[in-house]
Formats: sequence, structure tokens, C-alpha cells
Amino acid sequence: MSDTAYQQFDESAVPAHMITLAEAQTLDGLFRSRVKRSGDAEAYRYFDEIEQKWQALSWNEVQKEVQRWQQALYAEKLKAGDRVAVMMENCVQWVIFDQAALALGLIVVPLYANDRAENAAYILSNSGSKLLLIKDQTQADQLASAADDLSKVKLISVLKCGKSKLNVTSAADWLSTEDADVKPLKPHAHGAEDLATIVYTSGTTGQPKGVMLSHKNILWNAWSGLHSSMVYPDDQYLSFLPLSHTLERTVGYYLMMMVGAKVAYNRSIPELADDLITIKPTVMITVPRIFERVYGRVQDSLAQESSLKRWLFNQAVKTGWQQFEHEQGRSKWRPRQLFFRLLDKLVGRKVRNRLGGRVRIAIVGGAAMPAKIAEFFLGLGVPILQGYGLTETSPTLSSNSNSKNLPYSVGPLLKNVKARLDDETSELIVHSPGIMLGYWENPKATAKDIADDGWLH
Repeated sequence: MSDTAYQQFDESAVPAHMITLAEAQTLDGLFRSRVKRSGDAEAYRYFDEIEQKWQALSWNEVQKEVQRWQQALYAEKLKAGDRVAVMMENCVQWVIFDQAALALGLIVVPLYANDRAENAAYILSNSGSKLLLIKDQTQADQLASAADDLSKVKLISVLKCGKSKLNVTSAADWLSTEDADVKPLKPHAHGAEDLATIVYTSGTTGQPKGVMLSHKNILWNAWSGLHSSMVYPDDQYLSFLPLSHTLERTVGYYLMMMVGAKVAYNRSIPELADDLITIKPTVMITVPRIFERVYGRVQDSLAQESSLKRWLFNQAVKTGWQQFEHEQGRSKWRPRQLFFRLLDKLVGRKVRNRLGGRVRIAIVGGAAMPAKIAEFFLGLGVPILQGYGLTETSPTLSSNSNSKNLPYSVGPLLKNVKARLDDETSELIVHSPGIMLGYWENPKATAKDIADDGWLH
């Protein structure tokens, strides 16, 4: 399918591999549909620390794990609408916990894995979370300093458990280990408009606020994003931005599930460079800081090279940038572009190989990328696409695409997103199906940010 055709699809003419909003209905419905469609296909890849090698899981294998976790959650006598929290780095278990909870009608509250204990305690208390999943002993020890504030959390389950001042339960003991004991539970009857998750903002001007997002908010945002950035079943994604961040969760998790793309989980940020080379992703989601670091390393290396090599490198960037601008229809062809392919082979390809050599979409958000950094990587053939959004909008509002990419902008609005300046304050206000339900137990803040006509300030 051509890129143009993909950008123009709608619910009545959707590619066969994609799951529509009407079919999915909910985030857990999306998962069940993907299992039916692609049960034996690879879903996730992770690094096995015991075997010291990368392992893959099919959708069917993930479903079996989801059923085990559903049974464990069900046994805790939790009821639909109860909040459960997850405070872990990106991993398959994050997804499994999320899907198991959603299928039971529970509300998932994500926390940053390295958040301060007092901040985590506030979020758990404010959301009324009854259960918390953490990764290991280190996290348990860090949270112990706020143990008194965690008294309302019914259960803290730890993937890798040791002695702790907290009252924790090993996930290995909590989960059923016998296949015969794991019987599929009927999914709870909830709909697209129901609350799916509460995502807390950073709280730079006071305590964090809990952004309430529905199943529809997130599913629509993932669906709409596919109109600007095309993703296919044979794409490989490497997940390293925190899943507690809405951009990573919506695009790097649910969108990938919507199209059936494969997802691998980065071992750690210090090992990201090695994982990029090993996994060879075709799609990336990142923040400007990652590219700034690569840029800095390249410049440091160039400083040690001869003047001829530095000149050659700079010529490759300039020629590549002119090629990019020409392909975007913003500049005329110039004779120096005759050397583009040669310079790209000598320089550009080597830089792209540091990112695995196959990246065709690199979505960048969270902050504005400096113009010189964007021009540098686009000139070397790295397809950087900047976008803009908020947690309150699920999150993406606008994004560049490979066919229409202005690196000094955040791109056109997504389909069905409206934006304008407020007549009185000149504040940017937006309207879309992705706008949050409101702030958790904070009607005053909700009324301040969402107007009666549904526009978000």
C-alpha cells in the first residue's frame, strides 16, 4: 500500500491488518482482537537476564499470561472502577498487568519507575489505588521511606522479591503457576467512553493532577496518528521512553498493537546504543535529548579527525539537507546533489547505522528540537518527525509526516483536531476526541481548563 493511500484510509476502507475503533471498542478489546488476528505472530521481545539472550513472545503466549494476572487480580476481590498502579520500567509485564486490569474494568494508574517516594505516595493516596506492582527490591527499599503513606494500598506485588521494610508479596507467589488453574475470565462489560487510566502530570506548580483518559480518548489518538505516520505489521519498534508517559503508551504500545507491529523493550538507557544496533528498529519514539547526545558524540569524534574528513562530513550534511528540502518541494535541484548518493554512502549510512540502520520513522516530542540538530540528522537521512501534544489530549495534537515534514514546526493538526487562539487571552485552545474526561477528583481544575463547549485551554 502506498503512503498516500494509507493517509486517506477511514473506517470504511481500512487495511486488513489494522484493527478499527469499532472493532476494538476498548483498550482490552484491542488486545483481544489482536490475539485473534495474529495469535502465532511475534508480539514482544525482551532480554532474558538468566539466559543472557533476547527472547520473543507470541500474542497467544502473552494472552496466557494476561489470563494468569487476571485471575490474581480477581482473587483480590477488586471491583470494576477500582484503581491499580504500576511503577516499573518498560517490560512485557507492564503490558500484561495493564491488559489484565483493563479487562476487569479496573483503572490503571502509571507511575514513573524512578519517581520520588513522597511523590509516588501522593499519587497512590490521591488515586485511592488498592494495589501496586513494582519491579524489584531497590524500588521497595525506596518506597519504604513513605511506608506510612502507603497504608491504604492493599497489596504491593514485586516481580523480584527480597526482604523489605514494606509488606510486599512476590509476584511468583501471587500468580497461579499451574495452567489447569488458569481459566479465562469473562471480560467486564465496559465501553469506549469509560475511564481507562489516570495519568498524573508533573506537578511543577503544585501537587500533580490526575488526568482521566477514557478508552476512546486513547484509541482515537492512536488511530488518528496513523493518518500521519504509517506503521505496518513488519515494522520493528524499540521501546525505551517510559510507558508511564502518555506518548510512549499511546503510540509505542496501543498504536503498535493496532497494526500488529513487533515491540522490543530496551534493557536500560545506558544500553540503548547497543540495543539499537541489535534490534534494528524501523520506528522510534524519542525526545530531543537522545539526538542531542548522538550529535555531541559525533562532533567529539570529528574533532579528532583530519580536516579533510571534517570537510567531507560537513559536505554530506549540507548536500543531504538540500536533497531533503528538494524532495519536500521547498527548493530547486542543485548540481551538488549529483554527489548525494556517494556522500550518503560514505557518511550518512554510518550515522544511521548507529541507530540500527533501518529507521524510517523517528517521532520526536516532549520539547522543541534545536534547528541545527534537526537539519543535521535530516541531512544524514534520519527521518525526524516532530509533533506536539499534552497528557490532557491523549496526547498527540499535531505531527509532521515523511511526505510533509517542516522540521521547524510541530506539523499539521491530526484528523478531527481543531485549534484556535482564544479571542481574549490569545491562549491556544483545542478540541478533539482525545480531550480528557477531566482531572481526578478536582472539578475546579477541570472547569478551569475545559470550557462548557468542550474546548481545552
